[in-house]
Amino acid sequence: MRTIAIMNQKGGVGKTTTSVNLSAALAAAGKKVQLIDLDPQAHASLHLGLTFENEFDSVYDVLVKDVALNAVRRQVQDNLWLVPAHLDLAAADFELASVLGREKILADKIAEDNMEFDYIIVDCPPSLGVLTLNALVAVEEVVIPLQPHFLALHGLSKLLETIELVAKRLNSKLRVSGVALCLYDGHTTLANDVRNDVKNFFGLHEGRPDAWSNVVVFDTNIRRNIRLAEAPSYGQSIFDYDPKSNGAEDYRALAQEILNME
Repeated sequence: MRTIAIMNQKGGVGKTTTSVNLSAALAAAGKKVQLIDLDPQAHASLHLGLTFENEFDSVYDVLVKDVALNAVRRQVQDNLWLVPAHLDLAAADFELASVLGREKILADKIAEDNMEFDYIIVDCPPSLGVLTLNALVAVEEVVIPLQPHFLALHGLSKLLETIELVAKRLNSKLRVSGVALCLYDGHTTLANDVRNDVKNFFGLHEGRPDAWSNVVVFDTNIRRNIRLAEAPSYGQSIFDYDPKSNGAEDYRALAQEILNME
């Protein structure tokens, strides 16, 4: 089983879009996938058709009320299960502040779970709090979606420092496995320059911490595509909404690169 956190503390870089559509692409490839929505905005859950008109148990109950994952998990399509988030997840940081071992709750729940998956994908919140820490302790891989923009690059060092620290102190198996460039416009000089800068940065292995010494910058660029922006409002992945779009093509290709890493 591969466990992957989709993580970037900067919002608006394609994190949730990547979490949902990568999960859907892996499921379509025949892999058994569990997507855990760990973002209090619950955008991954909304993306896959959940609404908040009715109350339901969520990952909040798993973390705060000791509910099992199988009690809140729901199947959303063939080979794809969702552990949804709810807006009350925003209170989890506060409610877990005094709980001993709070950073290991999700890891323990995954270990106790009686259902086996080929992939567990965790959509992290755009912050570096207790929820993201739970994700980093629970997984072995991190995939970083990155917008080809100077400011997005600027925050990368802080993100890598956090991952390195967690790998040293809490999860020795944690590694950054790849960087995916999202919202990519290949017609601009900036996008190509940032891509080259990222590849050069991760190409220098000497002296790097183990946690990010062998990072792949994926060949697939997730192009700017209006269909990717439209799909969440219909509660569908890009493959249900427009399977022939550039967005669907790109996420299929990204999923194949992830599969090839096995």
